[in-house]
Amino acid sequence: MQLINLLKKEYIINALEAKTKREVIAEFAEALAGQTGISPARVSTILEEREKLGTTGIGVGVAIPHGKLEEIRDTFIFFGKSEAGIPFNSMDGKPVHIFFILVAPENTNGKHLKVLARISRMLKDEKFRSDLLMAGTVDSLYSIIKRKDKEDI
Repeated sequence: MQLINLLKKEYIINALEAKTKREVIAEFAEALAGQTGISPARVSTILEEREKLGTTGIGVGVAIPHGKLEEIRDTFIFFGKSEAGIPFNSMDGKPVHIFFILVAPENTNGKHLKVLARISRMLKDEKFRSDLLMAGTVDSLYSIIKRKDKEDI
């Protein structure tokens, strides 16, 4: 499964405006709502409910908020970056700079887990994380993710 098939350039936010965990979720909820027509409040609720189970801030400046919506038929991956970093209750206590957001249909356990695992594997690569942080445009971010996605097949 290639992530690049689920991540479009329009789903990339090069400079998040959010300053808090709740604002990050709201910013991505707005972006997803624009693609699906589902209310931002509904998307926010799903992502916040998942966060209550345990943080998706996995450390080393990375978070992978995710959730499932019965109202969608396709899996969506969004990417966002914060130069300043955002407090996200990460496992290592450090701010998050790199966000991959995954929202999948309710009935896709296997695919959902495979996509999460793939994102996690890619983000273990320190050079990949560094390249993402250094990228200045949506086009360059997309190219970096696409290249890494093809390397890890």
